[in-house]
Amino acid sequence: MSVSRQKKVYLPTTARKNQYITVGFPLSEAILAAYPDAASCYQALSQIIFKLADQHDLMNVHVIANDKLPVIRYHSESYCFPSAEQLRIFYNPAYHEARQLHTTPDFIARKFRVAFLATGADIRVNSAAFHAKVQQFVEQLKPLLPVTDVPIKVRDHQHLSYDFFAKAKGNKETYGYKLRAIDSRYHARECDLPENHSALCYVTISMPINRQILSQFKQPQDADYGNLYQSISQAFIDAAHSKQLNRIAMVANGLTPLVRNSKYEKLQTTAESQMIGFDPNAQAPAPITHWDSNKLVDSVRFAIVASKSDVTDEGYGRFMNQVEEALQSFTSKLDLDRERVDMTLRFHQHISYNK
Repeated sequence: MSVSRQKKVYLPTTARKNQYITVGFPLSEAILAAYPDAASCYQALSQIIFKLADQHDLMNVHVIANDKLPVIRYHSESYCFPSAEQLRIFYNPAYHEARQLHTTPDFIARKFRVAFLATGADIRVNSAAFHAKVQQFVEQLKPLLPVTDVPIKVRDHQHLSYDFFAKAKGNKETYGYKLRAIDSRYHARECDLPENHSALCYVTISMPINRQILSQFKQPQDADYGNLYQSISQAFIDAAHSKQLNRIAMVANGLTPLVRNSKYEKLQTTAESQMIGFDPNAQAPAPITHWDSNKLVDSVRFAIVASKSDVTDEGYGRFMNQVEEALQSFTSKLDLDRERVDMTLRFHQHISYNK
């Protein structure tokens, strides 16, 4: 493979691009005291937010006042599915707009969060312009809040998702991506970020556990699924390490894995989420594995986190080629019908900073 080709990764043209930005601040007693009750506070703030969002052409806006974590995914239909801890939002960026306030009766939120979902075409190309709109929104929101000097956190989430077995299903057309870092892309488009912003890049993989996998790894005499998960874990670790990918994790306990930068964030696993912490500056950390031997999960989740050395001036293209090669090696050891199994891979890029 040529050097120029190594700097790009060729992904299916069917890959979907997503971006959403959250703006959050604590709902202090001082803010709540400015309104008759919590419900009035949520309504008043949401109306300010919706009006400002319209002025900046931010067309898909969700105000979240129940401390639920937004999880954004593509779908041909638009709908929201709340769980005890998460607000799962499905939409098609090309068509769907929204202005929704999400609350829970008689619940006083600790944080007030606004999720802006990117809309239109060419999401990745227009990501800097979208972020700049949110920056302008934040600057105009600050003086409209009932309390001064409210600490505001901005988080920009972007990902590319595709079926790792797309080629086996006949989707053979590809497009080359350099996958440049967010701050580099934004700087080139005159959208400046604070110097002290935090960045994290990683890949998640969702692999279904079907009958072929069970028959390959689970023996009739096995009392539980421990050997199944141990075998899959070791095969994944070996494949990743063969491509110098050391920041890796596997989750097979029914929880949703959430990858975070352990240097900046406190990690706490909950009833729905398995927190996975990585410090991009740490040298060769041990693999992280979480599974429940007594539970057969629908899918095993994997994560591969990029280190500081995995990004070049050109981007994360070389890192993604390593990921693809590792997964090719890993899946070659599995009894999977690539024409029938969807193995979803997501390339994530996150940045966050305080305003």
